[in-house]
Amino acid sequence: MSAEISDITINYEEDGVLLVKELDKEVLSKGAWTTIIFRYQQWDRKKEAYGPEQYTIRRYRKMNGQYRQQSKFNISSRDQAGRIVEILGRWLQESPAA
Repeated sequence: MSAEISDITINYEEDGVLLVKELDKEVLSKGAWTTIIFRYQQWDRKKEAYGPEQYTIRRYRKMNGQYRQQSKFNISSRDQAGRIVEILGRWLQESPAA
């Protein structure tokens, strides 16, 4: 858990091995409910190397001064990420700004 948004990470280490390596993050919204998108890689034990880039969107809620993860959506592939960008781009062009 983290008290500050800047301290939130998805890095995960086990037995001295960084199994989830955060490459980048962008805060999409701030406040009592915070949304962050992460770019990361997972360690592949069989290949002894990091796999391809992956992406996840996570929601955090600040309770008792600490941010706690409430939900997440893992984007399963680079292709899926591209489709999400394409569809959102089309929808944004189609609808007038509020």
